[in-house]
Amino acid sequence: MKAGKRYVECAKLVDKNKEYEVKEALELIEKMPKAKFDETVELHVKLGVDSKHADQQVRGTVVLPNGTGKTQRVLVFAKGPKADEATKAGADFVGAEELVPKIQNDNWFDYDVIVATPDMMGVVGRLGKVLGPKGLMPNPKSGTVTMDVTKAINEIKSGKVEYRLDKTNIIHLAFGKVSFGADKLAENYETIINAIIKAKPAAAKGQYIKSVAITTTMGPGLYINQK
Repeated sequence: MKAGKRYVECAKLVDKNKEYEVKEALELIEKMPKAKFDETVELHVKLGVDSKHADQQVRGTVVLPNGTGKTQRVLVFAKGPKADEATKAGADFVGAEELVPKIQNDNWFDYDVIVATPDMMGVVGRLGKVLGPKGLMPNPKSGTVTMDVTKAINEIKSGKVEYRLDKTNIIHLAFGKVSFGADKLAENYETIINAIIKAKPAAAKGQYIKSVAITTTMGPGLYINQK
């Protein structure tokens, strides 16, 4: 597939053989020809672990100081007072069993994150085959299975993101928009990298962070010098 004219112009600015300092890379992204929309800035971190082993999983959540630039739509599975609390806290959708057929049969996915109270996990579990592949299953480790639905909703809305390894031992994560500028993006980057470093499994041997790259939605990748 032939690269577009704008991509070619962006790629000319990138030295493929160089590892950039993070601020330098983000300033370079700012100088690139702009797309017709506000591109997302993505982080790709390859780790020296083996995700096949349970004791080498790397997963967690972190609240980005400058948010992601995207308003997350939150669906909460809850009943009674907890459902009322979720509505007051600003959840976009709140419900219980009645949502199961809507998701299963109508392919309803107008939300980005699902929060559930522990008593609702039996209901949500029925949707495992549908929600699991999309990365939408609530999980206690990510704070999305909780009785404190207000806190969960507030954190998600203010820029909480989840990071986790894929099958190739890489973490892929969006951490802002090009319009944020280099300073705010650098703050978000440092927050994520520090969280990933802290999450290093005791069973991980050798070099932990193998490589780090930053890209935009439609731009070339820049490798980062991350010691």
